[in-house]
Parts: sequence; C-alpha cells; structure tokens
Amino acid sequence: MGVVPSYLVETYLARSGADARGERDRRARSAAAELAQKGSRIRFVGSTYVPEDEMCFFTFDAASSDVVRRAAELAGLEAMRVVEAVPSGKARP
Repeated sequence: MGVVPSYLVETYLARSGADARGERDRRARSAAAELAQKGSRIRFVGSTYVPEDEMCFFTFDAASSDVVRRAAELAGLEAMRVVEAVPSGKARP
C-alpha cells in the first residue's frame, strides 16, 4: 500500500459491553476490505480497549480521514472522533 497515515477511530465501549469488541473488530476489518476492493487505500490494523475509560480505539492505515470515517460508518462503530496518529517507528508521509 505504500506509506499512508494511520488514524484512530475513538468510540465508547462500556465495560458491560466489552465482549462486543471482537464483533466490532470483525465489522471494522470487513468494512475496510470492502472499501479497499472498491479502490480506497485503507487497511484495518486493530483495536485497543481502555476499560477504565470505557473507550475503544480502532486503528486504520488509510489515504485520508474521510475514508476512515466511511469505514467507521459502514462498520457501525459510532465514532466520537477520527484523528491522525503517528505510531513509533513510522515516518509521516
């Protein structure tokens, strides 16, 4: 895919619903794959759950935040926000 930015999709995930994380991951992966098949540059990387804050962050590598927002909508993630993130060891494009 080349060097593309990484983005975090911030979502709320209550402790009582934490078992739904696996399903959310599956939907995020599926949405990214669907958009990629249609020509968008996007890949689902994974998620990180922070139980104390009841937050779940989904990481995507994508050409733009707009593509990530479409993936989040398609996956039903109810994004609170989408922000660019720079992982360690990865240069910004």
